[in-house]
Amino acid sequence: MKNLNNIKQYLNNHLYKNSFFLVLSRVFNVAAGFIFWMIAARFYSIEDVGLATALISSLGLVILFSRFGLDFSIIRFLPGSDKSKVFSTCLIVTTVSAFIVGIIYISGISFFSPGLSFIQDSGYAMVFLVFAVMNSVAATTGNAFVAMRRAGHFFFQNVLLASRILLLIPLVFLGSFGIFGSMGLAYLIAALFAFLILSRLIVFDLRVDKQFIKGSFRFSSGNYMSNVLLAVPTLVMPILILNLLGEAEAAKYYIAFAIGNLVLIIPDALSTSLFVEGSHGESLRKNVIRAGLAIYSFLVPAVILIYFFGDFLLGLVGKDYAEASELLRLLALSSFFVAVHSLFVPVQNVRMRVESIVKLNLLRFLLLLGLSYVLILKFGIVGVGYAWMVTYAVLGLGIVVVVKRMGWF
Repeated sequence: MKNLNNIKQYLNNHLYKNSFFLVLSRVFNVAAGFIFWMIAARFYSIEDVGLATALISSLGLVILFSRFGLDFSIIRFLPGSDKSKVFSTCLIVTTVSAFIVGIIYISGISFFSPGLSFIQDSGYAMVFLVFAVMNSVAATTGNAFVAMRRAGHFFFQNVLLASRILLLIPLVFLGSFGIFGSMGLAYLIAALFAFLILSRLIVFDLRVDKQFIKGSFRFSSGNYMSNVLLAVPTLVMPILILNLLGEAEAAKYYIAFAIGNLVLIIPDALSTSLFVEGSHGESLRKNVIRAGLAIYSFLVPAVILIYFFGDFLLGLVGKDYAEASELLRLLALSSFFVAVHSLFVPVQNVRMRVESIVKLNLLRFLLLLGLSYVLILKFGIVGVGYAWMVTYAVLGLGIVVVVKRMGWF
């Protein structure tokens, strides 16, 4: 009876309840992604897969630069503000900017990635821009679900994103753009679902609230800068490898990285939930301790599993991909350091100490990109694993020093 009451207590705790659906979303999305790439590897050439990963990363860069930190502000300010004004402002600004940034990116693609210059063709360019807008809408609406503690809707949105698997084979005649197109159409489906649900929860106001933009500017701009520094190295890596080592190596790297991210499901979900609960006024230190215990309880067995059976998982995708097993092991081991970073960032966001996150992610940006470039030339794609390990070890030590100064231990 006592155990039953404990389970009931956990289910009623917003941190764990929201985290449950966020973890479920991540697990489902990663599983669907694994199936997606396994099918892609069967029906598309390794060169097509490598080119598609660079296209997907390009789309990710467009979305990243078009957010302006509003994906963080919607979580931080939606709970205690006029939901209609906050949501509508975030949606309008990010959607319009995704279209504009997409045009700029396409215009300069032949300069920084000649291998992708074919998307400057009017047909490919228009499809790319439509997918960028749909991706942006799906991301904003997903953040709104999380901010409103409606992570169950967020989970179903991710279920709809799995429709990309069903679209892979019918679009195989398009080559690399077939892989990219299946993902873009899935974002369209997810965005339409989110609009349908949110129309019952929020009154849409097709105006930009200047007061909200002004009031949240410091927080939004700080997080924008921080998130750009955080995400750019990861998104640039497939494009960098494509241009340095070719399509096949880019494909091997991307698949290893996707599987390596399996161990970060719990840290990422609990980090987001920690931010949400802190924004709702819950005890920060208590939730950090809870989240930390949950994260490392999961990480230890997950890393052991990936370390010893990672080559088997890569082999399921395709025999060529098993060559990235050493990279996968390094990525898995580095997750112990990554988790420290994942816990620290939401704490500083709740405390409105965005400047410290910007400095931390600037250091990560310089270390990870600089080391990766040098080590890729020397060791191939395994060099990314070495760079990842060293970067997060340095960051972890720095965070421990800062937290000690905060008097948390």
